[in-house]
Amino acid sequence: MNKNFKLVVVFLFSWITTEVVFAQSTLGSADGQCCLNPTENTLKDAYRDYWYTGVSVNQWEVEAERNAANAFDVTGFVSGDQTADWAVIERDFNWVVAENCMKCEVMHPKEGVYDFTLADKFVNKAKAAGMKVLGHCLIWHSQCAPWFHYDEKGNLVSAEVLRKRMREHIYTIVSHFKGRVDAWDVVNEAFEDDGTPRQSLFYQILGTDYIPLAFRYAHEADPQAELYYQDFSMNKAAKVEGVANFFRPLIQQGLPISAIGMQGHLVLEGNNYIEEYEHSINTIASLGIPTAFTELDLTVLPNPYGFSGANISDRFAYRPEMDPYKNGLTKEKEAEIEQFWVSFYQLLIRHRKDIQRVNFWCLNDAGSWRNDFPIKGRTDYATLYDRQNQRKPFVQALINLVKPQPKEARKKTKKNRK
Repeated sequence: MNKNFKLVVVFLFSWITTEVVFAQSTLGSADGQCCLNPTENTLKDAYRDYWYTGVSVNQWEVEAERNAANAFDVTGFVSGDQTADWAVIERDFNWVVAENCMKCEVMHPKEGVYDFTLADKFVNKAKAAGMKVLGHCLIWHSQCAPWFHYDEKGNLVSAEVLRKRMREHIYTIVSHFKGRVDAWDVVNEAFEDDGTPRQSLFYQILGTDYIPLAFRYAHEADPQAELYYQDFSMNKAAKVEGVANFFRPLIQQGLPISAIGMQGHLVLEGNNYIEEYEHSINTIASLGIPTAFTELDLTVLPNPYGFSGANISDRFAYRPEMDPYKNGLTKEKEAEIEQFWVSFYQLLIRHRKDIQRVNFWCLNDAGSWRNDFPIKGRTDYATLYDRQNQRKPFVQALINLVKPQPKEARKKTKKNRK
């Protein structure tokens, strides 16, 4: 073999080895940098070694129906056509949760009567696409079928009757989806913002015993399913500490709970989320279980009276000055949104070992509930995708946080390390 040719081969081998070693050294680094294929340009792919990336799916996306815009009681639709949404969901996410079709009022509308039609379509469609499915939700005071807590005379049922109804409800639903639904939101929104138990009908009849009972019934029905508790306003110290203090002794006694979810219905205006959620993530981690951000969205609209949370019964009257972006966002507001999400993701990256899933609520601005909450009729921009189903530019900024450094940047980094 020619001597010069040998030298070239040795040089190339040495150069390739150096580049591979450098790339490997960036994996799992403290600043969150990770070597990824440059063609991987979705949050699902970019963060696959960090956490699952999920999204909620509405009933029209499940059915892939083509209906008139006025068929939807949601402000902001430019078209009732949601036939294209599922392709985006399948491409960009690896975990899905139904917005409404698996709630009690839909699946168990009357005592002894179950309707799994739409929920089966959703679950089958998701599993065929290789996605994980979260069942949402088994026990919740809101959107609970009206019959659940009352007898035939309209009186609240006894503790014994409610326990029996809960067990039959949970066993029937969880058993129906056993092996197809990977996890369940077992109990939803059981605490007030001050950390005390919510005075729901479940609580009035059973006290806080209904919470561990629900987890026990769900685990018995499907021992393989992961089981979660989730709530809103979990950035507030009093609430997250109240939730943690309630679950800590139960976990020590063997409660089958896999994670605690923080909904994350965020408000751009006047927030201190980074410090607050830092505390919340650490508080949940102290229980020995991970957390998940379960219902992320970000309203950019003016916040009435410092409102926060996601109590769907809270409403305010429409005023034009509270709806300033009917014709689109300003460049300044778009930049503000991007900076928020970048800072928020930097927080998540720092705590990646304690985060199981990052789940967004609603695929695009057209279908977002934030258009109508807490003021009906506004035009909001709360999701990752615009009203034409185009991914917003700030998503690429989030992907860039964990993309490999360009070649020139790597050279500078290596030089600085010498």
